Amino acid sequence: MHESREWQPELNPKLFTWTVRVYYEDTDSGGVVYYANYLKFMERARTEWLRAAGFDQSVLLNEHRVIFVVRSVAIEYIKPAIFDDALAVTVHPTHIGRSQIVFQQTVERGDVLTKAEVKIVCVNGDTFKPVKIPETIRQKLGNEN
Repeated sequence: MHESREWQPELNPKLFTWTVRVYYEDTDSGGVVYYANYLKFMERARTEWLRAAGFDQSVLLNEHRVIFVVRSVAIEYIKPAIFDDALAVTVHPTHIGRSQIVFQQTVERGDVLTKAEVKIVCVNGDTFKPVKIPETIRQKLGNEN
């Protein structure tokens, strides 16, 4: 087991939070957020986390020839979100390794509605094979535990 390392963004030392409103299109026939849409909310929050750290995904591809892809997700649905809810989606990197980052993420409306562990891997944008996270990015995000 590895020791956790927290990413230290300037605005909040432990956690990045992104807010999203639930639209009708996000819900299923029962009027609750369709289960797969929580993954979309989490993906958008990780994108905004990277942007807040100073990295645009198109620049990562064009200048560094890397992209981050999801390797695995373990998700637990606790309570439903419904139409027009304002949700807080958290991003908490718990391990930044050589080519992989592990996140704990939640979707909240006061209480935690959904929680997940998401593992992403840095891959070459041309071959899609795993590569080391570029040093300039690692310096900003943190080092291997």
